[in-house]
Amino acid sequence: MTDQTTPASTPDPTSIAPPESGEDQQLPNRQTRFSEPFKEFIPTGWAPYSDQPPQPLPATCFTAARRQAISAQFPGDRLVIPAGELKVRSNDTDYRYRPHSAFAHLTGLGTDREPGAVLVLEPTDQGHDATLYFKPRAPRTDPEFYADARYGEMWVGQRESLPEMEALTGLACAPLSQLPDALSKNAGATRVLVVADADAELTASLTAQRASIGASSDADADEQLAVALSELRLVKDAFEADEMRAACDATADGFEAVVASLPEAVRRGRGERWVEGVFGLYARHAGNAVGYDTIAAAGDHANTLHWIDNDGDLRPGDLLLLDAGVERDSLYTADITRTLPVTGTFSPAQRRVYDAVLAAQTAGIAAARPGATFSDVHDAAIRVIAEHLHEWGLLPVSVEQTLDPDNGGHHRRWMVHGTSHHLGIDVHDCAQARNSHYREGTLAPGMVITVEPGLYFRSTDLLVPEELRGIGVRIEDDVLITQDGCEVLSARLPRSADDVEAWMARILDNG
Repeated sequence: MTDQTTPASTPDPTSIAPPESGEDQQLPNRQTRFSEPFKEFIPTGWAPYSDQPPQPLPATCFTAARRQAISAQFPGDRLVIPAGELKVRSNDTDYRYRPHSAFAHLTGLGTDREPGAVLVLEPTDQGHDATLYFKPRAPRTDPEFYADARYGEMWVGQRESLPEMEALTGLACAPLSQLPDALSKNAGATRVLVVADADAELTASLTAQRASIGASSDADADEQLAVALSELRLVKDAFEADEMRAACDATADGFEAVVASLPEAVRRGRGERWVEGVFGLYARHAGNAVGYDTIAAAGDHANTLHWIDNDGDLRPGDLLLLDAGVERDSLYTADITRTLPVTGTFSPAQRRVYDAVLAAQTAGIAAARPGATFSDVHDAAIRVIAEHLHEWGLLPVSVEQTLDPDNGGHHRRWMVHGTSHHLGIDVHDCAQARNSHYREGTLAPGMVITVEPGLYFRSTDLLVPEELRGIGVRIEDDVLITQDGCEVLSARLPRSADDVEAWMARILDNG
C-alpha cells in the first residue's frame, strides 16, 4: 500500500522544514515537504463538486423515531453519542473503521462513517434538538486535501460537505471544530456514551463543561444512557427486519460458495483458511464485511467454541462447523451455523449427534414466540440435549437433576454455552441491556434472536464413547419474533441431515 508519510497526529507537513545537510535522514514519522509552486498548482484544474444533494440513507426514515425514543427517557439532559475514533493497526496504518453501534443506530451511518463524529441531543422544551458534528470535506486549497493521510481526499476519497451530510442523514450538521464551544454552554446534566476510543479533545471538552457547572463525571448517569441505548435496539423496526433478512440471504450465498469450494479446500491443505477466505470474499462483495471473525472448524476443532485460528486441514470424513455471517453496509449482521460433512455424507455416528442437536434446535425455535421468556428458548432446547445425553448413558444423574441449576448442570460439559442471544447491529446485540430486559425478559414482536444448540465431544473426553469423540455439531438460525410465532430468517439453508446432504450433492454435482 502507499506509504503514509503524514500521520494525522503530526503537525502540518507544509510547515516542516527539511533536515539540514548531514542530519540523520532516518527520522521517525518522516514528513513530506511541499514546495510553494506545488501548493499553488495542486488545487487547480479539478471538475467542480456536484451541486446535487445525495439521496437520504435508507435508514433515515426510521432514525428520527429512534432519537425521539431515547430523548423521551432523558428530558432536560444533554446526550452525547460519539462515533469513536480511528484505531492504529500498525505504525501509520489504521484498522478499517466501524462506528459505535449506538451512533450508527441513531444516525443511519454505517460502513466506515464517520470517524470522530459526535451526535449531540440538546435539550429543549419540546424534547431535544439533534446535531451531528463531523469533519466535513476540506477545500482543495487546504493541505488536508493532499497531505492528510487519514482524512485527505487524495488519500481516502471524497468526503461529504455539511449540506451533503444533512441530506444523507436528515440531521442538522456542524463542523467538528465547533463542538467544544457547543459543549461549553450550560445545559443542565450531560450524559455521555462512553466509547473506548473516544477523541481525547472531546473527553477534555466534556470534563471542562461538567466542571463549569460544578459537576464531576457521572459514571452512573453515563451508564444509564448506555443501557438505554442498548435496550432501544431490542425491538427492531421494519427497516432493521428487512436488513436482517437481506443479511441472512447474503450469508446463504456465502455458505453455498463454501460448499462448492470444499474439494479445493481439501486438495490445497489448510482448508479452514480456504473456507474462511471464500466466505470473506462473499461478505465483502455483498456487504460491508463479515459480522464477526468466521469460525471454520474442522474435525476436533469444532469442539473449541470460538475457534478462529482456522489453520487446520479439511479431511474426507470430517465435519466442518461453519459459523459465519455477512454484515450489511448498514452494519446489521447475520449469524448462522451449519455443520457440514466435508465429503457430503454424514457417518452414522455424526448423524446421531447431528439429529440430537437438530431436535434440540427444533424445540428451541418452537418456543421462540411472543409472550415467552428469553430463557424459555434455552430451556426447551437444553431439555432435549439432556434427554439425549441421558439416553446415551453420559449423564451421571437424571434429566431433572441435571436441569436443576442449583444441583445439576452436568450436561454443560457437552454444551457449555447458551442457546440464544439478541442479534442486530452487533452480533451479540443489546449486550448492555438490563438482565430483567434480556435474559429474564419477555420476547416481543420485532426481536431478533439466534437459536443455536450444540453438542461438543472433544477427542480427549474419555467419558464419551470412542465413536463420538472428536465430533462437534452446532446448528444456528436467526429468528424474528412475530405477532403469533417466529420467522426463521435463515430458512433458505437446509437443517435436517437428509436435506443438508441433498443440498450439498446438488452444489457439488453442479461444480
